[in-house]
Amino acid sequence: MVKFNNSWDEIMQGEFEQPYYLKLRQFLKGEYAHYTVYPDMYDIFNAQKHTPYEKVRAVIIGQDPYHEPNQAHGLCFSVKAGNPMPPSLRNIFKEIHDDIGISNESTELYPWADGGVLLLNTVLTVRRGQANSHKGRGWEIYTDHVIQKLNDRERPVVFLLWGANARSKKALITNKQHLILEAAHPSPLSANSGFFGCRHFSKCNAFLESIGSEPINWKT
Repeated sequence: MVKFNNSWDEIMQGEFEQPYYLKLRQFLKGEYAHYTVYPDMYDIFNAQKHTPYEKVRAVIIGQDPYHEPNQAHGLCFSVKAGNPMPPSLRNIFKEIHDDIGISNESTELYPWADGGVLLLNTVLTVRRGQANSHKGRGWEIYTDHVIQKLNDRERPVVFLLWGANARSKKALITNKQHLILEAAHPSPLSANSGFFGCRHFSKCNAFLESIGSEPINWKT
């Protein structure tokens, strides 16, 4: 049984007994037993462990975890300290600096997660060196349900959707009180096609302040 030790335990009650998840769990047992899988099994649900349901003010949706050693630790776009900064994260930091003047160097995004940003990948595990290797195994159902639970919330949430994969989740966000911000993915292949200059970080904070909520501290 997965335990978040916060409000997600009640919100996700019964999820881990669903047939799709039991099938996913059996698949993961085999993967962790026979292959190198990221992140560590104890880090899979770090996003929800660090950002309780009622404290979520913004959501960033990634694709699947980094698939090389010493990178993934359960928060999308975040990398364990002491490792090279991935290009996408470098571009995110560049946009933050250009948008709101904050300079970041730490690749661990725990301050964001602890400060109300749910850093949720669409798929929560991956086999080493094989991007998208756990796609279509059930994680998408789980993360859809997480997004739907947030959509049901009365207090508004800002959803930052970067790239086609994240933007495909837009259909799940139906309540009009939430703010949806869309842009190209921050990877070097697409950052110049609409991510740079999107100003999502200042827009997110302006919206939060307009509803009487604390802005996000984007400093890592």
